[in-house]
Amino acid sequence: MPILRTKEIRDMSPEERRKRLNQLRTELMRLRTMIKAGGAVENFARIREIRKTIARILTIEHEERLKMQGETKQ
Repeated sequence: MPILRTKEIRDMSPEERRKRLNQLRTELMRLRTMIKAGGAVENFARIREIRKTIARILTIEHEERLKMQGETKQ
C-alpha cells in the first residue's frame, strides 16, 4: 500500500478512514510479529511509514471531532 497523503485522508469518508486504520494496524501487528519471531522483514522502513500514516489518520479524526464540538457549542 502506498503512503496516504494528508489530502487523501481528508477526502475519505469517516467510514473509509476507520477501515484503512484497521488495515494499517493489522499490517503493523503482522510485521512486528514477524520481527519478534525472528523472521526477516523485507522492508523495515515500511513499519515507520505505517506508524506515521496511522498517526496522520488519528490526527485528522481528532481535528474533525474538535471542529464538530466547536460548532455545537456556538
